[in-house]
Amino acid sequence: MTGTQTTHMFEGFAHTQIETSGARINLRHGGSGPPLLLLHGNPLTHVMWHKIAPRLAEEFTVVAADLRGYGDSSKPEGGTDHSAYSFRAMAQDQVEVMQALGFTEYYVCGHDRGGRAAHRMALDYPNRIKKVAFLDIVPTHHLLNNIKKAWAVDSYHWFFMAQPYDYPEQMIIAYGLERYIRRKLDKKGVGMSAFTPEALAEYIRCCTPENIHAVCENYRAAVSIDLIHDEADLQRKLALPVLVLWGERSHVNRSYQPIAAWRERAIDVRGKMLACGHYPAEQVPDETYAELRAFFSAGTTDST
Repeated sequence: MTGTQTTHMFEGFAHTQIETSGARINLRHGGSGPPLLLLHGNPLTHVMWHKIAPRLAEEFTVVAADLRGYGDSSKPEGGTDHSAYSFRAMAQDQVEVMQALGFTEYYVCGHDRGGRAAHRMALDYPNRIKKVAFLDIVPTHHLLNNIKKAWAVDSYHWFFMAQPYDYPEQMIIAYGLERYIRRKLDKKGVGMSAFTPEALAEYIRCCTPENIHAVCENYRAAVSIDLIHDEADLQRKLALPVLVLWGERSHVNRSYQPIAAWRERAIDVRGKMLACGHYPAEQVPDETYAELRAFFSAGTTDST
């Protein structure tokens, strides 16, 4: 049984699962208007959008999906090169999901790991993605090749979870899965108050040993095959409009310059810092909604 108890959080949305060529993807969709795909980050699920998805659905057909390995989506084996958890594989899932729903062109917004999958979608499927928004990330290749001490301390999990199977999995399980989720969400100086009891319960429910293994495979891919994919595309810049939103109290803001980093990988970039930490859709939902609505509704592609 999937998280049907969250239905009230997505009033008017249909809940379904779609078989792609590589995974079974769990999602909710609702609303009317231009299609907009929302992709979550780690350690979250599509539920992270519950404060803004219903409002976006007043003007867009919103699809909020669980990435493979997360939530109630399936958790395939990663393979010897971890390619089943590469952002390319995750991107292909979501393209197939949107195709199954009848959409060949659409907008995408991704947070954290979902943002990295969205970046790969925009690179691999440029004729399908019309605009893309990235929440609290810089490009993976830029991040890993410009590591600062503050980011390494804040984001040590990138390298811990990328260690060979099954060292990080067993360490996290021994620590306690609910304890792990609470610690992961309680970022420095921000706290837990933004996460509703219903959303937190869902994140805890979905944090299983199978999920932890999938997430570790995702981080293993990020420092290996994803970098190979990124290096092959370093001379390509996204030509579509890009919005970047990041938190003032986020580890991203402490170590990087998000607009400058994205202008290395895209031609048309705009964005702003929000008064939050790493989870803008839950910590400052009104501001996040307003920025996304304005960006995806606008007919102009002029940078600011």
